[in-house]
Amino acid sequence: MQSMWWFLGALLLGIAEIFTLDLTLAMCAGGALAGAFAILLGAPQWLAATIAFVVAGLLLFALRPWLLHNLRARTPLIETNAAALVGKEAKTLSVVTVDRGRVKLHGEVWTARVPEGADEIPEGVEVTVVRISGATALVKPA
Repeated sequence: MQSMWWFLGALLLGIAEIFTLDLTLAMCAGGALAGAFAILLGAPQWLAATIAFVVAGLLLFALRPWLLHNLRARTPLIETNAAALVGKEAKTLSVVTVDRGRVKLHGEVWTARVPEGADEIPEGVEVTVVRISGATALVKPA
């Protein structure tokens, strides 16, 4: 009967992992499975809990980083929102200085600046976005 609770806990952690996709809860589910099997083999509850924590810790700190590294190597991260605009081309709509300026970036008008110490960029010049800071694009000549 006690092992049923461990298996149920592992099942619930596995279901919760589907929603997070972080592999943390999956590693905890692995620990719960180890605890369930310890109970089935006749271990007392305290030993099963210890085994579950040790196995979950080993999975979290040994297996999970390796799995995440391999997963990210096969599935490249796709930048979205402002991070996706870094490196894109834009066109200046006004003179861009360290203090002010405007560019047409990805079909929208953005406030723009040049990095400290850079020369100002005249109107109508193609530029490249170096960084997005809030709602301001830092640009350099293309």
